[in-house]
Amino acid sequence: MALFGSAFVFGKLVLNTNVPPLLFGSLRMLVVLICLLPFFNYKIPKENLKSLFIFSFSMGVGVTSFTYLSLQESNIVSPVIIGSQLAIPFAIILSNFFLNEKFSLNKWFFVITSFFGIILIGFDPELINNIFALVLTALMAFFYAVANVASRDTNKLNIVTTNFFMALIGFVALIFLSFLLEGNIVSTLKIIPLDMWFFIIYSGLVVSIGAHMSLFYLYKFYPVGKVLPFYALFPVFGLIQTFIVFKETPGLMMTLGGLVIIGSVFILQKIR
Repeated sequence: MALFGSAFVFGKLVLNTNVPPLLFGSLRMLVVLICLLPFFNYKIPKENLKSLFIFSFSMGVGVTSFTYLSLQESNIVSPVIIGSQLAIPFAIILSNFFLNEKFSLNKWFFVITSFFGIILIGFDPELINNIFALVLTALMAFFYAVANVASRDTNKLNIVTTNFFMALIGFVALIFLSFLLEGNIVSTLKIIPLDMWFFIIYSGLVVSIGAHMSLFYLYKFYPVGKVLPFYALFPVFGLIQTFIVFKETPGLMMTLGGLVIIGSVFILQKIR
């Protein structure tokens, strides 16, 4: 969870050097692609291809692009970190409609309160000119939820296979979008500072591979309900790192909204 939280801090540092967000996302996916290529199993059952593509597009393109677009749009990192927690209530809503999973009234109550928390954050004075960043953050959380729902049908596949396929789809789509929307890719690559390349490699190698695969590794030994509540810890680590690096101190409304969201998400993962 500490590694997940650091992804936003390192991402903001890279974007502050005028690296375009879509190009940054494509480079992160390229790092994952290169690292997993020697271990990739090319045999993918046909019945898993649809779910694997939905998972890969949602995680590799949707989550990656909107994460960096929201970080670029926002002057501060904290609301993006907190808002990403909306992935859990989004996943519950999608599971209800598309997987026909039924949930108790208690669970729906905390789904509503989690969205109420993001509204509270929107009233924070520091975010008056950053409301669009919250919209982009919500889209990032939505795609993360779609990826989690789609992964229900891909959990029997090898972890390396799903992550390699995700990185392949993400890299191809994002590098194409970057070429169309962000200008000359080659000239931009030439001016990226050397220390920013370290952060880009860190985002792909440590966060995308290290953190994600560590989480999936735990699922081999523990039920999802025992592992997932720890997900509520990643914004805590992220906010601490944001304070250390950027000296950000959340305002009253952001603090209240953050507590409502993190508390609601934690309880959502504990009740049935």
